[in-house]
Amino acid sequence: MIRTFLRMSKTSTTSFFGPWSLPKSQVFFESELTLAFVNIKPILPGHVLVIPKRVVSRFQDLTSEEVTDLWSSVHKIGPTLERHLGCSAMNLAIQDGRDSGQSVAHVHVHILPRKAGDFKRNDDIYEKLEQQNLHKELEKEKEKEAPVDPEVERKPRSAASMAEEAIQYRTLFPENPVSEKN
Repeated sequence: MIRTFLRMSKTSTTSFFGPWSLPKSQVFFESELTLAFVNIKPILPGHVLVIPKRVVSRFQDLTSEEVTDLWSSVHKIGPTLERHLGCSAMNLAIQDGRDSGQSVAHVHVHILPRKAGDFKRNDDIYEKLEQQNLHKELEKEKEKEAPVDPEVERKPRSAASMAEEAIQYRTLFPENPVSEKN
């Protein structure tokens, strides 16, 4: 399950994504109130997540300082990844609340660098994003009365491949504290 890829020993410096420990090896950017990490199941190359360090399930519950720091981080990370990957655009997405498709109860911004023709229709990316919602998949399977194996449905990447990607992205932010530590 997802937990196998996000669990790590609990210490006072442990970061969390919702209820799961977030391995430092997958984090590539850190600001005062925000972390950015690679996605367990990216839709496109460079699909990353940016979260407030404090676990907050809804955007409306963030402090003004957290909102500012979150979007300042997105503003820095998005264009940097776009240039690095040779992209010409990006989608920024927040699914705010379970009924909107949020699969982890922790505010997170999806950064999705885009290239011309990466999807037949540009809006197809939102369908792909929705397909990542494990809650919706489980509900569909319940209706069919057939069990679903979350590991098979999500097909997560290995922790090692995620760590490799994070190392690559850290080099794009050499002044960042995460890059300086590694």
